[in-house]
Amino acid sequence: MSWIKAYKGFNKNLQCQPDDDKPPFQYEVGKEYEESEAELCSCGFHACEFPLDVFGYYPPADSRYCEVELDAIEEKEGDSKRTGKKIKIGTEIGLDGIIKAGVKFILEKAESCDKGTDDQSAATNTGYWSAATNTGDRSAATNTGDRSAATNTGHRSAATNTGNQSAATNTGHRSAATNTGYQSAATNTGYQSAATNTGNRSIATNTGCRSVAAVFGEESVACSLGEYGKAKGAKGCWLVLAEWKDNHRKDVRCFYVDGESVKANVFYTLKDGELVEAD
Repeated sequence: MSWIKAYKGFNKNLQCQPDDDKPPFQYEVGKEYEESEAELCSCGFHACEFPLDVFGYYPPADSRYCEVELDAIEEKEGDSKRTGKKIKIGTEIGLDGIIKAGVKFILEKAESCDKGTDDQSAATNTGYWSAATNTGDRSAATNTGDRSAATNTGHRSAATNTGNQSAATNTGHRSAATNTGYQSAATNTGYQSAATNTGNRSIATNTGCRSVAAVFGEESVACSLGEYGKAKGAKGCWLVLAEWKDNHRKDVRCFYVDGESVKANVFYTLKDGELVEAD
C-alpha cells in the first residue's frame, strides 16, 4: 500500500452511505480513519484519483467534496476509484474546487502524453471570443476570455467560463456548468447536474431530473425545470421552478428572492404550487 492524493464525495451531511444496510458513515474534515480490511466496492474507504470521477458516485447537484489522502491498495475498476484501509480527510473544496482540480488533472495528463484519450481530455482557451469543446466522457472545457463558449457533451464533465458574456454548457448526466463572468449563461440538460453563476445579470439553467441551478450575482436567474429540481439565489435574484406529476410538467412558477419570504442562498423546490425549502 502507498498513500495517494485523491478526491472523495459525500452527501450534504458529509456522510457516505454503505451499499448494505449499515447506517451512513460520518466523516469530519481534518480527521483520519482506519478499518481492518479493504476491498474495492466491498469494504474499506473509497476515493477517486481523477476528480471528475466522483460525480459518478456523488453527483454535483447535492453533494460535498474533499481532498483526501488514501492508503490505497493496488486495485482499480473501470474508472479511477481506489480503496484503502486508511483515509485522511483534507480540505473541503466544493463543486468549484472539484472542477478546477479536474481541469488541472487533465491538462497535466495531456502535457505528459503525446495525445489524449476520448474519456480524459481537455480543451482550454484564454483568448476573447473563443470556444472550447469536448465530446468525450469525463472531460473538461474551460475558457477565461470574455464572450467565449465552453461546451461538453460527455457524462461527468465540467464546462467552465471566467469571462463576461460567456456560455458554459453540458449535456451529459452528472456534469457541472459554471460561470463567473457577468451576463453569462450556464446550462445543463443531463440528470443530477449542477449549473452555477456568480456574475451579475446571469442565468443558470437545468432541465435534467434531480438537478440544481444556483446564482450568486445581482439580478440573475436560477432556472431548474427538471423533475425534483432545486434552485437557489442571492438576494435580488429570481428562481424559476417546475412541478411534475406522472412524468409530465404540470406547473412552472417564478419567485423573487427578497431575503425574507424567499430566503437568500437556500435551495427551494416547487410542491403543490408553493415554494418550499428543499431537503
